[in-house]
Amino acid sequence: MATKGQHVVPAGGRWSVRKAGASRASGTYETQGEAIDRAKTLAKNQGTELYVHGKDGRIRERNSYGKDPFPPKG
Repeated sequence: MATKGQHVVPAGGRWSVRKAGASRASGTYETQGEAIDRAKTLAKNQGTELYVHGKDGRIRERNSYGKDPFPPKG
């Protein structure tokens, strides 16, 4: 998890919210939805990215809550 932001990752049948580079999860939840809600709040407060991992551990969704350029470049 080298990418900055909040990551929602599988954790033994539950779901954890983990800040990139952190050794411990900031919270563990029964459902992925609960973990996403918490991670979204953290990402918005910190102005970072939210990465949602699937059960296989691969990133399946990404949302940005940072300072995106507007209008978008390119």
